This record gives sequence, structure tokens and C-alpha cells, in this order.
Amino acid sequence: MCWACPSPCGAGSENAKERPTATDEQVDALADAMGPRWRLMVYFGAYGPMRPEEQAALRRPDVTLEPLAVKVRDAPPELTSGRRVEGDTKSAAGRRTVFLPAFLHIEVKRHLDRYAEKEPNGLLFIGERGAPFRRSTFGRKWRRARAKVGLPEGFRFYDLRHTGHTLSTQSGATLKDTMVRAGQSSEKAALIHQHSDGERQREVARGIDARVQAARQCPAREA
Repeated sequence: MCWACPSPCGAGSENAKERPTATDEQVDALADAMGPRWRLMVYFGAYGPMRPEEQAALRRPDVTLEPLAVKVRDAPPELTSGRRVEGDTKSAAGRRTVFLPAFLHIEVKRHLDRYAEKEPNGLLFIGERGAPFRRSTFGRKWRRARAKVGLPEGFRFYDLRHTGHTLSTQSGATLKDTMVRAGQSSEKAALIHQHSDGERQREVARGIDARVQAARQCPAREA
């Protein structure tokens, strides 16, 4: 079993029952509760939406600020010993460029400046002692953050991806746009004639940005 989900990785994922989502306010609260070193992982999970094992492999060259984007290349699984083995993405579609909403610019830049490994090819996410994070340590932080925010025990870090799916759709993304963004593949013939290129992915990111920025400025959230 992978640290992000309760079932064996890849087992019947296409037919799994619908998972819960978080509101943008809950995503912000989770990011705050996780602390400055790990908050970007929450945002990447929700607004990427990137799998946790994909995030574990990200390095400085994979991130650009102009345009604000992340290139996903690998997804190394973590063994019970804590060692990560070489691992490809779940499918060819998993290797992709994820364009991010503009409100994350300051979050990404701050993380690069303060928390990523300093070497030119350094890992994006490392622990307090400078080593790649362990799922056990991260899991404890996640459970505390989840409880603080008031989300149910069954809400997994991986469920942030479902939040991302919902936001993409609400922002005008087609099914193909959402699949490209999340790095998912499908053999359904109906999708063959749909297209989602880099510019369309930028449009989706802008749509997410507009929705979240508007929600953050809502007076009800300031009460």
C-alpha cells in the first residue's frame, strides 16, 4: 500500500467510489496547519493536482516562475524501509507540465528560497534535517493538520487531487483538460478527438486562480 491511499496502488482506481473534496478555505487551513516547510505540498496537491509520490521527486529544475509551472517526470515509490526506488509515473500521461494558478507564485518562490535543497539539482521537498521526507513523519503531520481543520479521518492527502478535479471543472475545464492536468490516461474513444494543449492548460490555471482569489476576498471569510 502506498502512503497516500488505503488500497494497493493502481488497483481498480478507475472504478473507485467518489472521494470527498475540501473547500478552498479548508485547503488554506490545511496549508497553515502543516507549517511553512510543507504548505506548498498541500497547494500542489489541491491546485496541481499532483500525486504525493510525484511531489517527492520534484527538483529545482522542474519548477519555473515565468510561466508558473512544474514539470512532473517521475513518481518514485517509498519502501517500508524509507528508501525511495526509481519509479516512473503511473502512465505516459503522468509525465506532464502542470501550469499553476498565479496566486501560488509567492508560495513557490518562498519555498525555493527557504526550504528546497540549495544545490542546482536539489530536491524541492526535504525534511527539517535536510533529508527527503519520510511518509511516516509526514503522515503524522498530516493527521494533526487534518484534525485541526476538522476534516474527517477518512480524508487522505491524496483526496486533495479530487479538490483539484472539481476546481478545474468549475473553472471551465473539459474532461480532457482535467485528465491532462492530473496526469490521467483513458482508452475511451470519446476522448480521442478532444485536445488540451499548453495554452488551454494555462487558461484552466487562470480559471482556478480567479475562483480562489474571489473566494479569499469574500467578506464571509473575514467574519
